[in-house]
Formats: sequence, structure tokens, C-alpha cells
Amino acid sequence: MPLTLIAGWYGMSFRYMPELGWRYGYLAVFILSIAVIVFCLILFKRKKWL
Repeated sequence: MPLTLIAGWYGMSFRYMPELGWRYGYLAVFILSIAVIVFCLILFKRKKWL
């Protein structure tokens, strides 16, 4: 769900999202997405859902 939320925000094509003007804005969102995936995988493995 968190990655769907991030994709939804970027799919709306806002003009005034601060990170769109940053030099590394997309890189920051990419790293945030990877961090969410890693966090979810660790959480799921600890709860033995995987």
C-alpha cells in the first residue's frame, strides 16, 4: 500500500510538489520506495508472513 500511495501522488502530476524542483527529487523518492520495500520485507519475515 505505501508504494501505491507514492505512485498515486506522482501519477497526479502536481505542479507544486517541492521534490519535483529538487535536483535529486526523483532519486529521493526512489530511495524512499526502496526503504519502504526493505522495511516491509523485514517486518513480514519477523512476523513469519513470508
